[in-house]
Amino acid sequence: MIIILTFLIYFVAIEHLGIMALEIFGKPTQQAKAFGMPLSFVHQAPAKAALGNMGIYNGMLAVTILVSQWVLTGRARLITTALLLVYIVIVAIYGSLTVKKSIFWLQGMPALLTFLVLLTVLV
Repeated sequence: MIIILTFLIYFVAIEHLGIMALEIFGKPTQQAKAFGMPLSFVHQAPAKAALGNMGIYNGMLAVTILVSQWVLTGRARLITTALLLVYIVIVAIYGSLTVKKSIFWLQGMPALLTFLVLLTVLV
């Protein structure tokens, strides 16, 4: 079970690095399509700044997940990872309600699945 959990944790972290790349470095057409926003909106300076800001959050979240796997051990690592996964699920639920329904399935579901597997290891 630990091997599956480790794979899922790294998958979630890598996924958020990809989201960061899209939010910070993606072409406006890619960003508009991915986030369900009008292209004219994505071209606006405030939207670019907001996407970059979200990208930094997603990138730092991914880095925190990865570093916690390398630096922490035992229950501290599992609890820290669980908290980060719950954060992702909550943000994905909010995003699916306010931006685009598929956000939950793309971001929230992998984190939720990982969290459920983590619970089996924690208990």
